[in-house]
Amino acid sequence: MIDLESIKNKIIPDYPLKSLNTFGINVQAKYFSEISEYSDLKYLIDNNYLKENKFLFLGGGSNVLFINDFDGIVIKNNLTGIEYIDDIVSVKSGNNWHQLVLNSLDHNLYGLENLSLIPGSVGACPIQNIGAYGQEVKNLITKVKAVDLLKNIEIEFSNDDCQFGYRDSIFKKPENKNRYFITEVDFKLSKVPNVNFEYGAIKNILTSLNIDHPIPNDISNAVIQIRSSKLPDPKIIGNAGSFFKNPEIPKSYFQSLILDFPQLPHYIVNDDFVKIPAGYLIEYCGFKGFRQGDAGCHNQQALVLVNYGNASGQDILDLAYSIIAKVKDVFDITLTPEVNIIN
Repeated sequence: MIDLESIKNKIIPDYPLKSLNTFGINVQAKYFSEISEYSDLKYLIDNNYLKENKFLFLGGGSNVLFINDFDGIVIKNNLTGIEYIDDIVSVKSGNNWHQLVLNSLDHNLYGLENLSLIPGSVGACPIQNIGAYGQEVKNLITKVKAVDLLKNIEIEFSNDDCQFGYRDSIFKKPENKNRYFITEVDFKLSKVPNVNFEYGAIKNILTSLNIDHPIPNDISNAVIQIRSSKLPDPKIIGNAGSFFKNPEIPKSYFQSLILDFPQLPHYIVNDDFVKIPAGYLIEYCGFKGFRQGDAGCHNQQALVLVNYGNASGQDILDLAYSIIAKVKDVFDITLTPEVNIIN
């Protein structure tokens, strides 16, 4: 039990979270605190508040779905600051991701442009190994700094230490749940433009603008245009972006699947696996634009589940389960949520 009188300025009881999650789910936290510097986190650790209570670190709130009120401490990450040393960029974990992309372009450092307009904070990027349009942060991250909450020590992870996979990392392993609080991420960017516009959607935008030799800013602008046209603004319609991962299936199964679904889009991952766009599978199953109460699939992008106003987290989750079941029935492919579901 927390003595609220002794820490009234550091921990707030019964705190509403609707404005702190992009789904706009109307839940509250039993307790709420903010971290603006390392000493704020150290205070919580030294006084055993994390040991004695369930806790959740929250960045931009763009990758979470709350099912119920949170019976513990929600800790908002407000660590900010960016340092540029040659081509290395050291970024505090509470910084907004998209602002980092734009800031790096302003400093004539390249590599992040394909990841423009991805919602959320920098601290979430290594956890998810965020990626889009042919780029993943695993290709750019050199170091992740964190606090080991179990041992109460600061620790550094090299790129290899992070064990990056598709939307995966060491930080998502079950045994590491709630163990590490990421404080800073270092990126090695390039001073030389090396644009990547192999994805058809980017090419189409550039062609429509008569841009034959794009620079990184052109790529960023194209990605922003694409994402803005497909993804609803969470300030207007509650959502967390892509709800499901794009499934990777064995090439042997894909070869049999393509006989029944010859138009099935796909991307070769390696000699053994093929990636299928989850949005296509969901749309094929009839969910694009589907609405059940205030929970639905966006009418421009079936991969995005939305809250049209007063949907509960359970409403969104029930819709997700319906989608998973239907895709499994039609394609025998199991979709996996990319969003972190908080019970």
